[in-house]
Amino acid sequence: MIERIAFTLYPVKDVARARAFYEGTLGLAVSSDFGGHWIEFELAGGVFAISDMIPDLGPSAERGGKIAFEVDDVDALTERLRASGVPVVVEPFSTPVCRMSVVLDPEGNSLTLHHVTA
Repeated sequence: MIERIAFTLYPVKDVARARAFYEGTLGLAVSSDFGGHWIEFELAGGVFAISDMIPDLGPSAERGGKIAFEVDDVDALTERLRASGVPVVVEPFSTPVCRMSVVLDPEGNSLTLHHVTA
């Protein structure tokens, strides 16, 4: 029986560059570092990990899983990230229940910035 999600993993080629983005640019706190090849960021509701330990799995914005980070202000964070050179691939938009945008990490993985409005 499934109890919970253990972690969400994004494959990366350059762990140091990806870690600098998630830790420095996005402000996530590292909860575990396994030899510099598997980095975990514990967040409310689960663990987000980056790793270069799976050689046949590479970064991609078009395939694989997606993650959405709940943020307090999608527009402000999108603009801050754009100003620091982060590619914005989907401009902020609203749905009946949320506001979101999509950006790329330095490895080419897409991540959604999300805010519940309803």
